[in-house]
Amino acid sequence: MKHKNVNQKIGMLFMAFLLLTQASFAFADYGAPISYRAVDIVRPANNSSVTSPFKVCMEPFAVWVEPAKNGVNENKGHHHLLIDVDLPSDLTKPIGKDANHIHMGDGSSCKELTLSPGKHTITTLFAQGNHVPLNPPLSATITVTVK
Repeated sequence: MKHKNVNQKIGMLFMAFLLLTQASFAFADYGAPISYRAVDIVRPANNSSVTSPFKVCMEPFAVWVEPAKNGVNENKGHHHLLIDVDLPSDLTKPIGKDANHIHMGDGSSCKELTLSPGKHTITTLFAQGNHVPLNPPLSATITVTVK
């Protein structure tokens, strides 16, 4: 008799779970407009102290990371890191490549950086396969202090 009560309770819990799951799907937004696209720096935390070298990791939302060699594809691209510089003033041109503009055209989402001691700003800027940023730009900025 105990097994029957346990099985009934499990069954009731399972049904409640199914109903809650269906309710959450009913309120989900599957047709999110393009303005919901974003990118975030998830590591390191903003205003953190780090020891060089350290890893910077990004997470995109409603866009997909792919290698630059795949070309220009809708809602796809790759990350760039801008170190101690502002976003480019002309977003119709490819992002430069130098010590302050790091391309991650291999399609990775993390990059190890070696920076001098002191305070630094790190901005991620998402761009298409041709290194031209999306418009409006998908970027995020953090500040770190290298010990």
